[in-house]
Amino acid sequence: MLKIDIIIPALNPDEKLIELIKNITETVSLNNIVKQTIIVDDGSDVHHQDIFTKLNQSYPELVILHHPTNRGKGAALKTAFSYVQEHLSDLDGVATMDSDGQHTVSALQSCLDKFSLNPRRLVIGVRHFTNNIPFRSQFGNLLTSGLVRLLTHQNISDTQTGLRVIPIDYTATLIDFPGNRFEFEFDMLLQAKKYDIQVVEQPIPTIYLDGNSSSHFRVIRDSIAIYSRFLKFAASGLISFLIDISLFYLVLFFLRNHSLNSILIATITSRVLSSIANYAINHQVVFNRAGHQTLIKYALLFVAQMFASGYFTDLLTDLLPVTSGPIMPTIAKMIVDFILFMISYRIQSNFIFKEGPQHV
Repeated sequence: MLKIDIIIPALNPDEKLIELIKNITETVSLNNIVKQTIIVDDGSDVHHQDIFTKLNQSYPELVILHHPTNRGKGAALKTAFSYVQEHLSDLDGVATMDSDGQHTVSALQSCLDKFSLNPRRLVIGVRHFTNNIPFRSQFGNLLTSGLVRLLTHQNISDTQTGLRVIPIDYTATLIDFPGNRFEFEFDMLLQAKKYDIQVVEQPIPTIYLDGNSSSHFRVIRDSIAIYSRFLKFAASGLISFLIDISLFYLVLFFLRNHSLNSILIATITSRVLSSIANYAINHQVVFNRAGHQTLIKYALLFVAQMFASGYFTDLLTDLLPVTSGPIMPTIAKMIVDFILFMISYRIQSNFIFKEGPQHV
């Protein structure tokens, strides 16, 4: 029979958390599945401590963990994952829920039913977004869903949902993931494919109370944190691109023609120097020195990408209007290198600077 723990991060919760625990406890269908319910108090202020006191008094079987200060939702989840790994070893997975009343017990049950079909899959409860949904929720979800599709080719329609059922083996890996706030939940989905974890969706009711005022998601700050790795990679790419395109133009300018040989010479010269800068930034800053034998792998990618850039630039130049000088080949190179940039991110993230083992 399926065995899971429920994990609920809570920051300044209200009576809705007590109601949620009451519903979980009184739901007969969950009694044989849920081994423990774990609440993580993520640094709630003194005005909200009475909620945890009431929970302790009414439900002594609850596990309540405390952060002395607010560390973020990701940190709260990792604290609970660590507790589960240290105290229990026979679970199939853990279910995470929000404390603000947006997730119902019936929604949890539907996700557990889907998880029971294959406990190696990560089940997420997805909401149906309409014009009645608060703007910040629609905006953040649209951006993150688009980025997941772009980078992983996974069509995940609700990347910000907190209702998830996670395979127990994956929780051990997630403990070491960077990020302690909302970006952690996004990274959980973004990195799942690397660890052979399939993400599947289960529709759930969309519930927003008081315009989602209880959400602690900070649109600007947390969005930047969520996209930080890709933004850093884009900045690294921009720096190397400026070095690359400037040197490419100068070499063609001095060679006075744009034949295939000249384009290859300009490409090799500019790419060697720009790639030195790109590798150093990506290794040290973007991917935090992750991966093994990264210099050799990067060098192989560099050679393949360099010749691809040269030949496809020459091909595209022939298709563009004929002009004198290096302007048209430079435009062609910018188009080709942008496409190669997107391909390169996936290769570097999934192969060259890959964190940890491939399988959990």
